[in-house]
Amino acid sequence: QVQLVESGGGLVQAGGSLRLSCAASGSILRFNAMGWYRQAPGKQRELVAAITSGGSTNYADSVKGRFTISRDNAKITVYLQMNSLKPEDTAVYYCNLVVTVIRNYWGQGTQVTVSS
Repeated sequence: QVQLVESGGGLVQAGGSLRLSCAASGSILRFNAMGWYRQAPGKQRELVAAITSGGSTNYADSVKGRFTISRDNAKITVYLQMNSLKPEDTAVYYCNLVVTVIRNYWGQGTQVTVSS
């Protein structure tokens, strides 16, 4: 069984920063990709950023230049540094782990609230 434990969410003022972490545990030795998605009230879940084990990254246009994703392959942990936060970044952020095409896991979500 694989578990993802997220941390780092919270309340911050616009322009502030937060750092999210997501650590995987269980029967896993390596992964293909890890990423962060978010879902705001009344909206669909959307990709924020993703990173492969080789280090290739992909960002949503709305966060480019403000958010940075990184990973620690040995710890199977992914981080999301969020700077210059905006109220529209408010959402529940979910960690995603892709081990193979049929082994895909989600974290429980962590709330990020940005006040104006």
